[in-house]
Amino acid sequence: MPQRRVVTGRSQEPRQRFAEELRELRAQKGVSLRQLGERLGWDCSLFGKMEKGETLGGPEVVQALDDYYGTPGLLLALWELARADKTQFREQYREYMALEDMAVGLCHFAVSVLPGLLQTPGYARELLAVGGLKGEELEQQVEARMGRRELLEGEGAPSFRTILSEAVLQTPLRAAGEWGAQLEHLLDIAERENVTVHVLPNSAGLHALMGFDLWYLLLPDGRTVAYTENGYRGELIEESTSVVRLQKAYDSVRDLALSPVESRKHILRKLEEVPCESST
Repeated sequence: MPQRRVVTGRSQEPRQRFAEELRELRAQKGVSLRQLGERLGWDCSLFGKMEKGETLGGPEVVQALDDYYGTPGLLLALWELARADKTQFREQYREYMALEDMAVGLCHFAVSVLPGLLQTPGYARELLAVGGLKGEELEQQVEARMGRRELLEGEGAPSFRTILSEAVLQTPLRAAGEWGAQLEHLLDIAERENVTVHVLPNSAGLHALMGFDLWYLLLPDGRTVAYTENGYRGELIEESTSVVRLQKAYDSVRDLALSPVESRKHILRKLEEVPCESST
């Protein structure tokens, strides 16, 4: 049997393939980036970044490109594949994320930063930047993280409970406006039926989850797995004895935390303390 050959010779990696198609379609159309921006009403620099693979853009701009190039649904389909591609994330998270996508219930504890599922783009960008990312890699990771937030949306979304150490809310972003937007987003998400937010006050003292973030996931087959993470590495834990021990630790911390109602009030007070940015 003859070997199968590559038909198009184009990349099989979703993000790169999306960028390649954008470049090819514009070349076929014979327009410059500037002309494309003028005709569709977006800054031409956005289309340049999309064609370089630096950003995926949003569904509205991709739909507009589909209409302009006469490729109904093609670019939007490629965009969806690129956005869902888990290879955007670093290797240590991929196995966990595959299980996260399957989970029917998620529980989480945060030591010092908000979980990605609750972050705004501004929060994610500053957090990833202080971790050493920059340029194209930074923007790629921000977009990938924003794509993860869809996990909590829609009719089939899993239940999600998070306990936020008070330290999380005492560490603002450098830009007051971005920090205020993050707190507002957190309050909005806390109102969803499938989301429960607790704040663990500093006055609770020492507890069983000092020093690391914890996730545990309830899977459709009834299994529960845990994932622990510090600033340097993450570890997926599937051995039942260890998982049960971490669940008990989580429950003991939840008993120390504020109720969901009191937690929302606490977050609102933090929002009211955010200084207004000068308009000059």
